[in-house]
Order: sequence, then structure tokens, then C-alpha cells
Amino acid sequence: MGAVTYPDEKAAKFIDLNFIPVQIPTSNEALMAKYVVKWTPTLLVLDADGREHYRAVGFFTPDELIASFMVGKGHWYLDNEQFPEAKGMFEEVQAVYPESEAAAEALFFNGVTRYKMTHDPKVLREAHDNLNAKFPKSMWTKQAAHYRLISK
Repeated sequence: MGAVTYPDEKAAKFIDLNFIPVQIPTSNEALMAKYVVKWTPTLLVLDADGREHYRAVGFFTPDELIASFMVGKGHWYLDNEQFPEAKGMFEEVQAVYPESEAAAEALFFNGVTRYKMTHDPKVLREAHDNLNAKFPKSMWTKQAAHYRLISK
């Protein structure tokens, strides 16, 4: 990723504006063990206390990297019960990167966020229906399969 993705101006700007990037060499066995890194690249979104909020493994194009980190930021908001911010981040991924791998995850967790905000299970059913329509083969659609049992 160092040859194509990280040097990309758009990706670099997004990371600089939203995160404190740290690249850990694989020779740092203590951190590799602490964060259970088994393959590189592994991208982690951590908070100031080092708690993990998101993990992605593998190589990404610049746009996929941005979309993935946006989902990671949405997870941070969700984990910190900043629901309007999480909802906005997940919706932005779907709007800006609708064909990305991250869009399905964003759609799933947007449903979770909306449920946390409203306690209305119908938003989970809506998330399932949208996932099934847009991403029928996604693992996130499979994870939401039981939401189809919620009445409309």
C-alpha cells in the first residue's frame, strides 16, 4: 500500500484530517501481539487509550481505504454513543462510496445506529431489506438475515 494507496493525495489528506496515523513495523513483536496482527497490512482504528474500534485487513485502493476508515470512524462514534455522528458517517460512506466493500457494512451499522437512537426494530428490518436489495451476496446481508423476521 505504500507504493500506491498511502501516497495518494486524497487518501493522505483524509487520513491527516481524521486520524493520527501510525505505521508499526512488523518487527515490533509486542504491538503485533497486543493487537493480534496476523497479516499485513492490518488497519486499526484505536482510541486514545489504545482500545480497538475497527479493524480491516488487506490491501486497499485509495477510495476503498477512505471508505473503510470512514466506517472505522463511524464505529468509534457508535461505540462512544455519539449516534447522530455515527449515523452521519455511515450515511456518508453509502452516499460517496456506494459501490465500495465498506458500503454494505455502513448500511448494516447505520441500521444498528438508528435502532440505538429510536429503539424501533423496524429500522433493522429496513436495513435488512436495503442490504438484500443492494448487496445480496454480502456477509453483512447474511448477518442481518434474522431482521427479516421483524414485521414491517
